[in-house]
Amino acid sequence: MIKKAIIPAAGLGTRFLPVTKSMPKEMLPIIDKPIIQFVVEEAVASGIDDILIVTGRGKRAVEDYFDTSPELETHLLNNKKYELLKEMKDISSMVDIHYIRQKEPKGLGDAVLRAEKHIDDEAFAVLLGDDIIRGELCIKQLMDIYTRYKCSVLAVEEVSDVSKYGIIKGEKINETIYDVEDIVEKPDVYHAPSRMGTVGRYILTPAIFSCIKKVKPGFGGEIQLTDAIRMLIDTEGGLRIRIQWKTIRCRKQSGLRQSNHRFCLGKRRFER
Repeated sequence: MIKKAIIPAAGLGTRFLPVTKSMPKEMLPIIDKPIIQFVVEEAVASGIDDILIVTGRGKRAVEDYFDTSPELETHLLNNKKYELLKEMKDISSMVDIHYIRQKEPKGLGDAVLRAEKHIDDEAFAVLLGDDIIRGELCIKQLMDIYTRYKCSVLAVEEVSDVSKYGIIKGEKINETIYDVEDIVEKPDVYHAPSRMGTVGRYILTPAIFSCIKKVKPGFGGEIQLTDAIRMLIDTEGGLRIRIQWKTIRCRKQSGLRQSNHRFCLGKRRFER
């Protein structure tokens, strides 16, 4: 059973400047809760009990958020704000969280590679720290598919602009599962093999690490996880599930505005 997860959260957040000059993008709020808490809660609700967050310089606020806060807890206790006190304690005790730094912004593939020693020789989940998926627990469904097929699993959904996503080519097994034949990073519309793009949820086997090490850096010196997954497909095959609900991508300002609007309408919590 998959019990470990990696949450990459080392990006510079340049699309949200100037606020991300001193505040991690993953800590931007959806009403009163930071983006990354939704991601951690999804992992915990799916049965994961060991999380490694890959951070970078200027991301200390992420660690502090999931730590205990004795002064704040004492203040809330003394002022009889028991409900808030319970909420603060729940945040710091919901799961074991470890941290490691990605010293340079070398892409998602490199961020995942930082976790190799923590993962050992077992399959693991990857949840991007700025994608919120509404509806049934996405990573739990990927875990169930892994249990059945014993190979890496990608989450995808139909996208309107293929040039912004990793796009898959695959053969349908049933209504929700495809056997992945290839994956192409950000193709133009004329060469895209489908309109099914990856979202920020993966189940990967340890074989991904050797594939990442073989990937040649691309634009900006970044190592793309998509390129490593492409190698992985050649060696072990891959499966993916089509997500029937909506991903809220908080990677740019429009996505953050959209997420706040939707949650303000009373759609804040995951369905369980």
